[in-house]
Amino acid sequence: MAERLAPWVWVGAGALSAVAGIVNVVGFLGFQHQAITHLTGNTSLLGAALASGDARGALALLGAIAAFVAGAAASGLIVQDSTLRLGRRYGVVLTLEALLLCAAVPLFERQHLGGVLCAAVACGLQNAMATTYSGAVVRTSHLSGMFTDLGIMLGHSARRMPVSQRRLWLCLLVIACFFAGGLAGAGLFAAIGYATLYLPAALTGGTGIAYVAYRQYGQRRAGVRTGAP
Repeated sequence: MAERLAPWVWVGAGALSAVAGIVNVVGFLGFQHQAITHLTGNTSLLGAALASGDARGALALLGAIAAFVAGAAASGLIVQDSTLRLGRRYGVVLTLEALLLCAAVPLFERQHLGGVLCAAVACGLQNAMATTYSGAVVRTSHLSGMFTDLGIMLGHSARRMPVSQRRLWLCLLVIACFFAGGLAGAGLFAAIGYATLYLPAALTGGTGIAYVAYRQYGQRRAGVRTGAP
């Protein structure tokens, strides 16, 4: 029987997927039509830029890729675990993501590469924050893995092989929320431009602050129960 995911995992996966959808579509519609979270495409574009001798374009793409990796590395340093569970320092990561997205807005408005770099670091932080929960891989910034898993499960179902309902619904949730984020982000970008990024910044920042407060409250209660000073 499929293991039941905790409600906060469903909410978090959906919300963060929507955030990534917004950030990615803003990067694509705005500065040089460059996706932020789509590293497969950016790596292909990097190869094409190098082959054509476009040194400036290659440096920009390499910077975006490196920024995403740097964000993931920073998340690893802060969270120090690859398993999603309450009690970790997710609030710090989410707050940093919010600050980076806010910093990206004025840079994007000046058509400065720093906007892409800040947004890419933010997405790297988010995607690396939680990689697994109860054996289910959780990726919130891109969909290749989710669509692959969905296809595998459809194939297994056609052969009447057992399919994890938990994994199936998680894939559908992430795909739907990423798409919804992109749809909302495109509409907002047409109306308010790069200021659209203040929305995901508010979502991640508010969640991060709330999580830090919740974690500290839980630690104080644990101290009271154990009699710790």
